[in-house]
Amino acid sequence: MKVSLFITCLSDAIYPRVGEAMARLLAKYGVAVDFPASQTCCGQPAFNSGYWDEARASAKTLIEAFDDSDFVVSPSGSCTGMIHHYFPKLFENDPALLAKANALAAKTYEFTQFLVQVLGVEDVGASFPHKVTYHPSCHGSRLLGIKNEPATLMANVRGMELVPLPFAEDCCGFGGTFAVKMCDISGAMVSEKADHVLETEAEVLVGLDMGCMMNIAGNLRYRGKPVRVMHLAELLYEGVSAVESR
Repeated sequence: MKVSLFITCLSDAIYPRVGEAMARLLAKYGVAVDFPASQTCCGQPAFNSGYWDEARASAKTLIEAFDDSDFVVSPSGSCTGMIHHYFPKLFENDPALLAKANALAAKTYEFTQFLVQVLGVEDVGASFPHKVTYHPSCHGSRLLGIKNEPATLMANVRGMELVPLPFAEDCCGFGGTFAVKMCDISGAMVSEKADHVLETEAEVLVGLDMGCMMNIAGNLRYRGKPVRVMHLAELLYEGVSAVESR
């Protein structure tokens, strides 16, 4: 199976290890991955700010970058949600590009959904003997319906104690440009989210979107709290590597 990686801006610039972990886990199952170099931002910041022409330009570049890909897999529910729900909206008056936008949406998956739904993998063979709590990102949960896939993968990690996060479905306050336009509200929201993380007494907070990870990790670090914040792909790959190195 051939898969193209859509790494996203935040992963590329700030969390490259997330893309590396995802690629190595996919390779474990015989998946050949490539990285089309012409890929760019999905256009979500511009789209959410009302700059639809600029968003359309980014979206067109992304559509062309993955035109020949069999599958496209991303570590971000937010960016994958943008492709699924808003690329068709951007090109609703351009039949040729609308067809290509729909084709891209049909073959684009968030990482955990691809692992469970397409590859049929529910247990990667990982061991991670730590107390962990999980933050379900808004866009992944609400736009893509991500729910059972990460729960299934985490349930099969040996030695891991998964503790529920109070008010888990509440937004962390990042919301892309929302954090800039409504910074006071955003700051209050992430402080509340961090409070709930600390309530769990977890050693590790795991999530599926780098924006949420960056926001919550920043608040915890500002407070001097030693909670490790990881993408689920990182946790799974670290857990697999620990088993294989024994």
